[in-house]
Parts: sequence; C-alpha cells; structure tokens
Amino acid sequence: MKFIDEAKIEVAAGKGGNGATSFRREKFVPRGGPDGGDGGKGGSVWAEADENTNTLVEYRFVKRYQAKNGEKGHGSDRYGAGADDIVLKMPVGTLIRDLDTDEIVADLTYHGQRVCLAKGGKGGLGNIHFKSSVNRAPKQSTPGEEGETRSLQLELKVLADVGLLGMPNAGKSTLITAVSAARPKIANYPFTTLHPNLGVVRIDENHSFVMADIPGLIEGAAEGAGLGHRFLKHLSRTGLLLHVVDLAPFDETVNPAEEALAIINELRKYDEELYGKPRWLVLNKLDMLDEEEEARARTAAFLEAVGWDYPEPDDRFQFDMETPRLFQISALTHQGTQELVHQINQYLTEKKRLEAEKAEAEKAAANVEIIEQQPKTDTGVFKPE
Repeated sequence: MKFIDEAKIEVAAGKGGNGATSFRREKFVPRGGPDGGDGGKGGSVWAEADENTNTLVEYRFVKRYQAKNGEKGHGSDRYGAGADDIVLKMPVGTLIRDLDTDEIVADLTYHGQRVCLAKGGKGGLGNIHFKSSVNRAPKQSTPGEEGETRSLQLELKVLADVGLLGMPNAGKSTLITAVSAARPKIANYPFTTLHPNLGVVRIDENHSFVMADIPGLIEGAAEGAGLGHRFLKHLSRTGLLLHVVDLAPFDETVNPAEEALAIINELRKYDEELYGKPRWLVLNKLDMLDEEEEARARTAAFLEAVGWDYPEPDDRFQFDMETPRLFQISALTHQGTQELVHQINQYLTEKKRLEAEKAEAEKAAANVEIIEQQPKTDTGVFKPE
C-alpha cells in the first residue's frame, strides 16, 4: 500500500431534529394539552486511533464526511430518534489540526483513543416543555441546533523510540534490516527509501523498541530539497536519533565529514527542538575498508573534521545519559550492531525510569501543595469547610 502521511478532509455533524408542536386529540379527553416530543440529536463525527491502520490513504479519496440529521419530534409525546455517529479510523500517531484556526484538535497517541471532531446538534424542544399554569396550550417549539462543521488537516507522525537519519545510501535501511524484522527496499542508488519504515528491535522476551528509518536527507532538505524534508516530522516523536554516516563512500570525491555537518545544519534549520534531541553517531560500512589501520585513520580524520571531542561515556555506576556515543559498525555483516542495540535498550530503559521518578515527584509535590492549602484550626487540625 502506498504510504500517505498527509490529507485534508471536511467533517460535518448532523443537525438536531426540530421539536414538534402537537396537542392531544382523543375522544372523551377535552383539552388534552400539548404532547409534542423533542427532536433527536444529530450524529457526531469521531476519530479513533487504530493500530491496524497504517496510512491516511483513504482520506485522500473521500474528502467529506457528513453525519445524518436527527429525526424530528412527533405528537403523542414521541421523541425523534438520534442519528448514528460516524467513527473515522486513523493510524496511531495522527495529528489533527483545524485549518481555519490552526488549533490542534487531537493527537492520537494510543490504540483506541477517541476524540470528537464535530459535535452533532441538540434536538429541538417540543411544545410539551412550554406548558405552564398560564399557558395551557403552548404553540411554540424550538428548532434543532446545527451540527459543527470543520476543515481538518491530518498529519501522520510515526511513533518510534529511535530514529535513523543520514545521507542517501548511508546504510540506514541495511541497519534496520540487520537488527529487526523490517525489510525495506535496499539498492545501490540514492533515495531507495521513499517512505518511513518501522522495525521492532527485540532484545529479549521483555525488552524491545521501535526503530524508524526515513528517506535520506541532502543539503537544503529543510527548504524542500530531496525527499527527507517531508518526513523529518516523523523524527520529532523519537527519543533518540542515530546519525548514520557512510565512512567508505563509492565516490571518492565525497567528504563524509562535510555531509555529516550538512545533516546537522539541516536539523537545526528545520526545528531547534529536533536538533536538541540526544543524537548518537554511527560510522557505517567498515567492511568496505580493507585494513584496520585504514579504518582507524578514516575514523580519526572524520571525528577531527566534525569536531567530535566528547569523552568516553562513564557507565560504571549507572548508564550515562548525557554523553553522546560513538559506534563503528558494518550493518551488512552485523559487525558492532549487537552492542549498538543493547546500549540503545539501556538508554531507553533508564529514560523511562527517570521519567517515572519525575512523574511520581511531581504528583507528590502536588499532593503536598493541596494539603498546605487546606484550612486549619489553631491546634493544627484540619477544619472542614
């Protein structure tokens, strides 16, 4: 199926049914009084995150989604039937934005999450509601409310723990193939990857993470050059970036250091928040270098050219979360890939632990603040309001 990550649609909720104006007309029941029922509610339009849906392709072909109107009220105290809601299944990771106000309507981040996109109108009131001691035969009723109408932009951002970035043919697709069950297209020409690929990297029965491979970036990607700029947004949800560098390019005129610096510059121009994400350096294609000395020399020259002056991470007491890491691998022969995925797993595990501790601390601080705000008596005992 073709990967579609953006679409524009219009959703319209149904109008509520009108209330009825009716009077009881029955033999031997003089002045039966009002008996007009209410109108039914209009149908609403909902979005639901579905992990079995992978693309927004169907929303490219159907642009408008209209819910039905509610049924009008009837006499004999009969209320109109409410219209059924419409549920639009969307991939997990879909961001929904209102095109008119630029407001973020919903961010679907987990399976089964439901958000109302357009609320159906309420049904009108029948004349039974307007009866009073001074108005025994009311002739007024109210019309149903109009349903909401919205123009929406759907934008799919893949949910992954780790994102791969680099120039075309740096070996990103080969790497995700080596460490996961994903099988993206691999060939010896640029822009083989045309859409993001996700792969689940399984460490053991209890530990795994998701890795995302996007099309290669080139200089000027932030302004629209190449393909990668359309998919840079997918990296915004990742917790860790792996910058994959081809240390042995086929074209000897290509300078890996200049290409790496160009990628970093594109990240900064596209989004400062994305640029500030933790980013590890992965030097790939060591199998293309004949001798170990040549590999050491190229690595040293590359690190000097890009200004890599970070020390070795210190993991003696706990995993070092702050220091960027350097890996030398061959994705084709799997050399160094196991060490890479194990350290990624350690990083993600430690990150989740720290986030859980932070959440618990914030919760405890909030509880203390609530307690301190409670009124007390002079004896220090809580005084109920």
